[in-house]
Amino acid sequence: MNDNIFTDTPPTSTDFCMLDYECAYIEGNSVRMNYKYIEQATQTYNTALINRGWRRFGCYYFHPICNGCNECKSVRIDVNNFKLRKSQKKAIKRNKETEIIIQKPTLSQAHIDLYNRYHSFKHQKDNWSHRNISPREYRENFVEGAHEFGKEVLYIKDDKLIGVDLIDVLDDGISAIYFYYDPDYPQLSLGTYSLLYQIELAKVLELPWIYMGYWVDGCKAFSYKPNFQPQEILDGFPTVDTISDWKEFKNPNI
Repeated sequence: MNDNIFTDTPPTSTDFCMLDYECAYIEGNSVRMNYKYIEQATQTYNTALINRGWRRFGCYYFHPICNGCNECKSVRIDVNNFKLRKSQKKAIKRNKETEIIIQKPTLSQAHIDLYNRYHSFKHQKDNWSHRNISPREYRENFVEGAHEFGKEVLYIKDDKLIGVDLIDVLDDGISAIYFYYDPDYPQLSLGTYSLLYQIELAKVLELPWIYMGYWVDGCKAFSYKPNFQPQEILDGFPTVDTISDWKEFKNPNI
C-alpha cells in the first residue's frame, strides 16, 4: 500500500550519525545510526517519519544506515483486518483483572525499579547487555519529546505497577516504542496483551496501523512479531517527500 507524502515545512532538527557499534540483532555485524534531534516535533511530522521506518526515543528520531547490511525492515499490523489467534484470546482472558491507565509519559521510582528489574531478567534469560538506567536517562528516552502524541499505558495488578507500554498516537496509527514488564507475572503474557490492547485502542481511535518497529529475519528478539497478522513490511527508509511503498508481509514461520 502506498502512503501519502509529507508536504509541510519540517520542524527544525539537528541531523547526525553515530560511530559504529556492535549489532544486537546479528552477531558479528556493526551498527551505524542516522539521527534527527527534534525538540518541537509535530504529530504530522512524527507520523511521516514513523511511516518511513524511523523510530523515536525522546527527542531523538533514528534509523540504521549500516554498511553492507539492509536486514532491518519496518513492519506494521493491519488493524482493521487483524485476526485473533487462540493463544491471544487466552492472554486477553488472563488479564480480565489487570487495570490499565493511559496518560502522558511520567517518571517515578516505580518506573525505574521495574525497568531495571525487567532488563536484569532479560540479561539472565536472553543474555541482553544490561546496566541500570538512571532517572536522567529514562527521562531523556521515554518522557521528553512526547508532546501531545506520546502516551504511556500502565498495567496495574495487585495494586502495583507491572507493565509500562510507551506509544505514540499518530495520524494513521499507533507506534509501539517500548514495553517492559514485571517478570514475576509470566502467566499474564503481558508482551502479547500489550500489543492486543494497542490494536483495540487503534480500533477505538479509528486508526488503521500498529507500527511495531523492525523485523530482522532470524533474530530471536523479534520472533513474536509475525504472530499478529495481517501485516505489511517496508524495505528502506524513503524521504518524507516521497511515497513509502509498504507491501504484504506474511508470517515467515508458516
